[in-house]
Amino acid sequence: MTGACGGAPGVAAQRVADTESPHSPAIDAFLDATLPKGPGGTVVAARDGRLVHCAGFGLADREKAVPAGCDTAYDIMSITKQFTAAAIVKLEMAGRLRVTDPISTFLGPVPPDKRGITVHHLLTHTSGLDDEQGGDDYEKVSRGRMLSVALKSRLQSTPGAEFHYSNLGYSVLAAIVEKVSGAGYERFLARELFAPSGMRQTGYVLPRWRPGQIAVEYDEQGEPRGRPNEHPWAPDGPYWFLRGNGGIISTPRDMFRWHRALEGDSILSADAKAKMFKPYAYVGALNGGKYYYGYGWGITDTSAGTAIEHTGGNDWSFGDFARFPRRKTMVFWITNHVQREGKWNLEDLDAELTLGVERRASG
Repeated sequence: MTGACGGAPGVAAQRVADTESPHSPAIDAFLDATLPKGPGGTVVAARDGRLVHCAGFGLADREKAVPAGCDTAYDIMSITKQFTAAAIVKLEMAGRLRVTDPISTFLGPVPPDKRGITVHHLLTHTSGLDDEQGGDDYEKVSRGRMLSVALKSRLQSTPGAEFHYSNLGYSVLAAIVEKVSGAGYERFLARELFAPSGMRQTGYVLPRWRPGQIAVEYDEQGEPRGRPNEHPWAPDGPYWFLRGNGGIISTPRDMFRWHRALEGDSILSADAKAKMFKPYAYVGALNGGKYYYGYGWGITDTSAGTAIEHTGGNDWSFGDFARFPRRKTMVFWITNHVQREGKWNLEDLDAELTLGVERRASG
């Protein structure tokens, strides 16, 4: 939850009725008073394992006048990291690895300065790996080339010493998932996480997206930048400077299903979830509280109690997925048009939107 500021009314007329997706009048009224006119997206709220609100605002595709809704598919960006982390702890549950293992166990000989890096360090962004050594998300980079770049890079700090957010580190984790499981990264997630959770519309290339289901993204001038899977990708998903750290496409309804799966122990054990949600690395102050990083999740104190959350963003879109264990609530909101130059930036509204929706969902 990155910030808060005011907004302008006027999105109610753009909202499309969906009899299979609940609307909370209180949340509708809050969004109408808070969101500016222009962006498209979807807001989800759940309480006690039940959907309270799942509805779109604005358009998923302006050129074709397609409204955003509960089943619109979006690039969830860095929220992808929680699935990579879950895959790692799932493999640990199966006895296939330990998070204390050095990366050389899976990658073979590594340079001397990387010998101290463990899986735990990658999960908590304390490996010291430097994202500046990587390239563009859509650069045509193989798994082997990505690993070569990571292992040859200059570390920002000694492994375990400091927090340095690293997309490259999560791509290395995705490579470890493949090497340990013997399956492709997306296929492992689909088999072990998505299918058992009932998530049929989440992945890179495996889901059968309906025509127009994936939202078009828009830049700060309001110009269309295409759908996320229309950028250069390999046949099995994004190239390796994006794979594992971002790029998963999902629907808000599927993200609710993931939240519901995390409330039980059938996908991940109670011990595995406790490990994933533990605040290991101090990141800094956020909205008046302290922000820590676990395994693919941030942990922070809020007015609604402890929040376990992760945001995702690029130049065009932004989303936040937040779970509030004490109140048994969840909020997920996402937009395909995060900012309009000189007018609004929804990232600045993150804390206000997330906590405002949660407050009305919790009753």
